[in-house]
Order: sequence, then C-alpha cells, then structure tokens
Amino acid sequence: MPRLNSDGHEQNSPASLRPFRWIRSLLRSIGPGVITGAADDDPSGIATYSIAGAQLGTKLLWTALITWPLMAAVQMMCARIGKVTGQGLAGNFRQRFPRWLLLFFVISLLAANTINIGADLAGMADAAAMLSRINSHWFVVVFALLISWATIRLHYYQIANVLKWLVLVLFAYPITAFIAGADWGQVLRDTLVPSMPHSKDEWAMLVAILGTTISPYLFFWQASEEVEEEKSSGQTTLALRKGATPEELQLRNIDVGVGAFFSNMVMFFIILTTAITLNRHGITKIETSRQAAEALRPFAGNFAATLFTLGIVGVGFLAIPTLAGSTAYAFAETLGWRQGLNRKLRQARWFYALILISTGVGVGLDFIGINPVKALYWTAVINGLLAPFLLVAILIVASDKKMMQGQPSSCLGWIVVAITTIAMFVAGVAMFVV
Repeated sequence: MPRLNSDGHEQNSPASLRPFRWIRSLLRSIGPGVITGAADDDPSGIATYSIAGAQLGTKLLWTALITWPLMAAVQMMCARIGKVTGQGLAGNFRQRFPRWLLLFFVISLLAANTINIGADLAGMADAAAMLSRINSHWFVVVFALLISWATIRLHYYQIANVLKWLVLVLFAYPITAFIAGADWGQVLRDTLVPSMPHSKDEWAMLVAILGTTISPYLFFWQASEEVEEEKSSGQTTLALRKGATPEELQLRNIDVGVGAFFSNMVMFFIILTTAITLNRHGITKIETSRQAAEALRPFAGNFAATLFTLGIVGVGFLAIPTLAGSTAYAFAETLGWRQGLNRKLRQARWFYALILISTGVGVGLDFIGINPVKALYWTAVINGLLAPFLLVAILIVASDKKMMQGQPSSCLGWIVVAITTIAMFVAGVAMFVV
C-alpha cells in the first residue's frame, strides 16, 4: 500500500528516484538510529566500559564485536515495530499484555532511568568541573535546566538536529586511544578470541556491559522516535502511520546499523583506552568520572585527557533527553496521556511533567552525595537483568502479523534477537550462581 504525504499525494519511493535523489533521501533518513546508537554511549556506558578496561584490561574487547550485530538486530526490530504500527512499544504492549505487567516494566524503567539521569548529570558536572575548576554542583543545576528547557521549548525535529551534531563528540574516544598507543597484536587477539568470565565479578561486568549496550530505555526511545519522525512528516493520525514500504524499512535498517556500528566502535575504544593506560599501570579502581579522566593524563597526555572529558559532557547532553523521553513515552502510552516532543507544554502536561520530575529527582540524587560511577555501573546491571524480559515481549509483538500490519520481523532478525535474549538471561543467571 503506498504511503501518502501530508497533502494526500503518493510519496515517491527511494527505488523510483534518481541515484542522487536516493542518496539525499538516505541522508535525510539518517537520524533516529544514529541518535539512539550515540545515546547508548552515555556517561553510564562510558563509566561501565572504563571500569571494564581498568579492572580487566583488554580481556573484554571481544564484547564490542559481539554486541554490534546483537544491538543492531534489537534496535532494528524496535524501529520496525514503531514504523509499522505507528505507535511506540508501550502502546503495542498495552494491546498484548496484562496492565499489571506493563506497569511493572515502565515503573522499573522509571527507576533505572531516574538514577541514570542523576548519575549522568553528576558525571557531566564532574567532567566540567575538571576543565573549569568550578564546583560541580553548579554544573548539575545548569545542565539540568538547559536540557529541560530545550526538551520543552524545541520541536522534535529541532531536538533531533541538535542530537545528530552531538554524535560527533564520540570521536574523542578513538582519537584518545590512538594517542595513548597500544599493542595492536594483543588487541587483535583479545578482540577475535573471546575470554569468558571466570568469577562472579567478571560475570557481573559482562551483565553490566550487555545492560548498558542493549539497554531497555533505547528500546522505547527507538520506537517512539520512529513515530515522531512520521508525525513530523505530516502523518499525524495513527491510521496514516500504519504500514511502511520496503524502501522505508530498508533505509531505517541502514540508519540503525550505522548507529549501532559507531556505538560499539566507541565502546571498543573506551575499553582499550582505559586498559592501555589505567590497567597497564595498576590503576584498577575508579570512583568518579573525573578520576577516570585525570588518571589518563600521566599516560596519555593532557590533550587525550581533555578529549575524554569533553566526550563525557557531550554525550550527557545527548543521553539525558533520551533517558527522560523514553520514560515519558512509556508512561504516556501505558496510561493514555497526550504525548510527543512536537506538542507544547500545555498540550501534553503529564508527559512533560514526568520528564521534569525525572530530571529534578536526578539533580536531587547528586546533592545527597551518590557515587556517580557506582550508580551508573549498578543501573547498567539492573538494565542487564530487565532487558531480556522486555526482549521476550518485543519478540512476541514483532512476530504478531495482525499487530504488525502483515509486516512481521524477518526470520533472521527474530533469531538474532532470540539469541540476544538467551545470552542476556544466561549472563544474568551466571552472575548469581558462578
């Protein structure tokens, strides 16, 4: 069935366009997947990967190679659900599962995301304080106000355009790794030959890496972003948004694949950077983001430490709207609130109120003295335990031909996500029994 634009005319499919116009269409479609992939490397991810590199060296570099296709498959499935059904994950879950189960999911998401927001703000503030020598508490408040103002005042397409540019800060980490220097033969061996965990702590680290890379808030955000993209193109009703052309799904898969690649590439280089600097010199205990950045300076130089620090601040600006927004979308669809970043404050009061509350509580957590790195690490572990249960629900929806408008997930995609689910269940159980 052809898709119509906001004027009611049939849209041209990318296959019918000239090559340069197809490329232009592809570039315009790049957004939700890349933003989601970049948001995956939030201060929580940076802290978790830094701890992995500092404690275990290059032993877990192989996880970046494995999680790339797994993350891509999961996010492609979430994108497909949003694109084809015209609504987010929670809206689809509400049609398929008991209300009490959905409430458990979204409340768990709220708890993990709020702690994550607080820890991300603290990590950003610590990094900014390192650069400016100004008390970090000031930065927590300033960053929270700035992010909240932008989320409420700007339209979705404006927020998306800003987030796309913020993706560039992630290149700080590959640059830092090359400045620090590495034994590339050893790096290649540890990347291609998996070294399985042998202790409870190592299994917990693997769960944390899986939880911060294949994270529940990204599932909800990816699907909701697809809906926002369609609303921005004029498809303002659910009926107009249902269904998708093969070309639209292909372009979205490319977008998600690129985002997942860059996300896992950055993960690889953060583990590598901290392994060849901190672990190599016996620094295995990291208490704050600032300590992680400062510890790099003697071994990688001022420039590398500054790049690492700027990356923490930049990705925080990208991740916090994603964290708060994913929670708000999940609650709004569960409870039937008006929602969407294209709406004004008075049109979606409860939706925006939850974003402000999550951010405000996050600020409060910083002032009661939480340890940012420990909080970020344990929220990653919580996400690692929650994610496989959500993935089971996603698999059920993605294979439902009626809900998916006759466009269910491909057999290969379903198998890869099922493997991801099993792997996360195994890692979670092993963390407790090994």
